[in-house]
Parts: sequence; structure tokens; C-alpha cells
Amino acid sequence: MADDELEAIRRRRMAELQAKQGGASNNQQAEEAKQRETEMRNSILAQVLDQSARARLSSLALVKPEKANAVQNYLIQMAQFGKLSGKISESGLIEILKSQQTEKKTTVTFNRQRVMDSDDEDD
Repeated sequence: MADDELEAIRRRRMAELQAKQGGASNNQQAEEAKQRETEMRNSILAQVLDQSARARLSSLALVKPEKANAVQNYLIQMAQFGKLSGKISESGLIEILKSQQTEKKTTVTFNRQRVMDSDDEDD
């Protein structure tokens, strides 16, 4: 191989490495932003909820993460608009959970129809 070919291969390899490193830094920045958002959410919830309510919300997050996330978003929004006065207790959180019905109840109905067979006919 000639020196020119080796130099071209080195340049391509360096460009590939730099591209990979640039992608890694974007992932790292996104991860840091997500971590900052999580910290901000936790600090707002710590200001809004008392300890027993936070424990209940944490246990709810283990079982139903979607519902817990919806309630957290609701509480954060209420706090940002200044609609909350003081810390919410566990009983207050239970009331909020009852009002935030996210699941729809499904009902099943059976329509029974009697089908006449030839054996059922009266002769």
C-alpha cells in the first residue's frame, strides 16, 4: 500500500471515531437533561407532599407507573399555578387519586337467544 492510501484510511477512521464520540456526547447531554428534569420533579413533589403522601405515591409508582406519573404531572401543574395551599397529606392524595380515574371500566353483556331445533318443535 502507498502512503496516500494509508493516510486516506487513517482519515476515514478518525472521522468515524469523531462521529461516534459526537453521538456519545449527544446521548450524555440527553441523559443529563433527563436527570435534571427528574431532580426538579422530585424537588417540587417534596415541597408539595408530606412524607406519608410521598410514600404512597412511590408505592403506587411501583404498581401503576402510568397513573403515578399522571398524578405527579397534575400535582406539579397545580403547584406551578399556585393552586395548592400547604402540603398535601396522604388522605388528600387519596382524594386526588380517586378523582384521577384513568382506567375505564369494561362491562360485558350477554344477549341470550333461544334457537329452535327440529327436536324442539311440537308435532
